[in-house]
Amino acid sequence: MDSSPIAGPQQDIHGKGKARAHFPTERTPLLAAQSSSSIPVSNAYDDDISRTSSASRETSRRQLRSKLTTVFLVSLSLTITVFILVALLAWSYAAEVSKKSPDDVVKEAVVVQGPDRVNVHNISSNGEIWLTVDARIGVDAGVVVGVGVNHNPNNNEDTDTSLLSGLWKAFGRWGIQQVDRVTVTLSTITIISSRSDPTTNVLASIRSSPVVVSLAANPPSDDSWLTPVSLSVVIQPNTNASAWTKFIRESWSLGTVDVQAYVGEADVKGGFEDERSWRSLVHRKMVDVKTRMSFRIPSIPGLPPAGGNSPFPSVQELITLESFHISSNASHLDIHASATAINPTPPNFEMVSPSLPFIVSLPHSESDTSSLPPIPIASVSTAPFKLTHPNITFQISGTVLPLANDSTQLLSSFLSRYLSSQPNTILISSPLLLPSLSLQAIFPAPIPPPRILRNVTIKDMKVKPGTTAFLASGMIEARIVLPKGVDVDLNVSRVLPDVMVFDGEVPDTIIGPIPVPPPLPDPLPQGAFGHIRPEDWVNAISFRNREEEEDGEGEGATFVVMAKIVDVPIEVLPGRQKEFSNFIGKVVFGSEGAIAGILGSTAVAARVRGMPLSGHDDGVMELGGLPFRGSVRLGKKSI
Repeated sequence: MDSSPIAGPQQDIHGKGKARAHFPTERTPLLAAQSSSSIPVSNAYDDDISRTSSASRETSRRQLRSKLTTVFLVSLSLTITVFILVALLAWSYAAEVSKKSPDDVVKEAVVVQGPDRVNVHNISSNGEIWLTVDARIGVDAGVVVGVGVNHNPNNNEDTDTSLLSGLWKAFGRWGIQQVDRVTVTLSTITIISSRSDPTTNVLASIRSSPVVVSLAANPPSDDSWLTPVSLSVVIQPNTNASAWTKFIRESWSLGTVDVQAYVGEADVKGGFEDERSWRSLVHRKMVDVKTRMSFRIPSIPGLPPAGGNSPFPSVQELITLESFHISSNASHLDIHASATAINPTPPNFEMVSPSLPFIVSLPHSESDTSSLPPIPIASVSTAPFKLTHPNITFQISGTVLPLANDSTQLLSSFLSRYLSSQPNTILISSPLLLPSLSLQAIFPAPIPPPRILRNVTIKDMKVKPGTTAFLASGMIEARIVLPKGVDVDLNVSRVLPDVMVFDGEVPDTIIGPIPVPPPLPDPLPQGAFGHIRPEDWVNAISFRNREEEEDGEGEGATFVVMAKIVDVPIEVLPGRQKEFSNFIGKVVFGSEGAIAGILGSTAVAARVRGMPLSGHDDGVMELGGLPFRGSVRLGKKSI
């Protein structure tokens, strides 16, 4: 019997390649249904495995939940512990901060260097000064919080060896470094003098923009840690001039500036002004902040030292008028001047200022004790300027103000003193800065005195006897040479001379011309014998001599003035009849006649081109007391 049918399947099982179809054998079940008896056994085994797997998964879940719960509780405990520690630390730092008053914080922790530069942008009509201030500021927060290193001056090391204290300080310093900066916002700052009643002697109020200040936990001894800041500041000075005057004089007399600053509210917030971060949680608001600031006035070159009850320097010690120029315009008189002032600021301080307006006035008396208000004569303003060392130079320009009738006498007195080399008192005020404050200054006089009236003579002079006195006639002629810097156009319309006549030239022993309005000088000058004074104004004409101006150096405009006098009495001076007779004898019998010296003063009525005269219908200004001296030769034909 062939065995290949049996061996075939075995070969197929152990062989390689594609499986072949199975053929029935004697071991093959007759009914397929009989093989299903093994199915219940397999299902029971699977159920056991499934139950075991479910139990294992439930156990894993419970273990995971337990672990997660443990982790959560541990984390929560740690978080609460850390929060409590941080809160305790924060409370401890806050407690240290609360021990210090705002005044202590300002004095011990706030470091300011400067201002290094001030830029004045504008001065408003109500006196507010708008400016930008550049400075360097820093806050030693380690001192405020109490975590600064206690340095030993010998070895520069921390002397606090306590471990807990060291850790507390180290964490505090670390926290300060993380905060890094704070924004300080202040309400209006009120500045008063510490030596005066704060309710009555407010000096100024200040508003400033918020400032970002850097924090340092342990700053170095130099200024390298300070942060440059630029503040927008508005200063409103008190318009009470007496308060400022008293404060300045007291400070200079004692040698120190002592003021108090009051701030209604100071808000300190971590980070920048609009920063939204954890730093903004660092926040403190202080109210009714008061601090006192005092510093010694340094030595200022060119001025006596402050202190020792020394008086405050006068304006003329601070400001020097270098030059001035007045010129005629069609509708006004232009003023241009140059002045210098001592710069009291440190060498590294910079300041830029806009134009500053000022009013120059004349007081009714040199001592400024008159109850009459001063008369404004000029409105001037400075050009924008920068501070320079050692002196500041101001370029000044402006115009002469309209002058009323009652100002003529003051102007005449001013010019007479000026032409006689006598200084004049003027008042300087500013319509923007403390308008009620007028500073008394000195307008310097030229040295030597200028000779305004020159070459005064009487041409074609005739003397004839009258009913009661000799009568003089002739053409008075003179040159008017204005002082250096005065370049105005004059039209002299009339004069009123007051002349003293001498036998011969006016003696050199008479220093300067002597005005001779009644009463006559006592004693009478040597050689004087006559007095000529018309009863009324004498008409005059004038013209400008520009050719002579070109030849002259350091002088103003030049004019020729002529006025004709007719039959003016020559009054013989008391006790000088003999001198008068001797002079007439020389004229009549002398071969060359005789020289008559003339000395006196004159009043002049002139129209100044561009001079605004309020209340003067003809626009003519009258000035008196202009001194002169000269001479005239008289011969036989003159009698």
